[in-house]
Amino acid sequence: MIRLAKDQDIPILLEVTQACARHMIEHGIHQWNEVYPNKSAFLSDLDQKALWVFIAENRPVGCVSFYTTMDEEYKALDWIVPESRHLYVHRLAVHPNFQRQNIAKKLMDFAEDKARDQKCASIRLDTFSQNPRNLKFYRMRGYQKTGGTLYFPKQSEHPFVALELPLEG
Repeated sequence: MIRLAKDQDIPILLEVTQACARHMIEHGIHQWNEVYPNKSAFLSDLDQKALWVFIAENRPVGCVSFYTTMDEEYKALDWIVPESRHLYVHRLAVHPNFQRQNIAKKLMDFAEDKARDQKCASIRLDTFSQNPRNLKFYRMRGYQKTGGTLYFPKQSEHPFVALELPLEG
């Protein structure tokens, strides 16, 4: 089940994303760390009613945030779809113990359905250039590289790639 996040979900989501960060680091992927994702980001998502959780075994085991406003870092990028209304996805996470159960797929299906419901022209996001699993996940969903890259030095020396999924009318 997917539902809007609640205040009491934040500590659990921090556990989920910290477990994800440890799991990725164990596999040589330095995408997330103790700096990001953080409580401040989740509280902002919560305040804006932009944070959604996937419930399994009566607790949040995954999450995704999405907005129709563009982050400052995205403004300098060359996007595929001309400026219009877009959905921006952030902080997709599934606890390692629940991965490979199609939860990330269900969360992205949910976000993409919301984008279509809101008449968005595309969905935009970034993912870590050194995470082959994420790159394959998005490529299989039809996301295209925009050619733009972002750097988040507190997270990694490697770039993040911008991806976009154009939506039909």
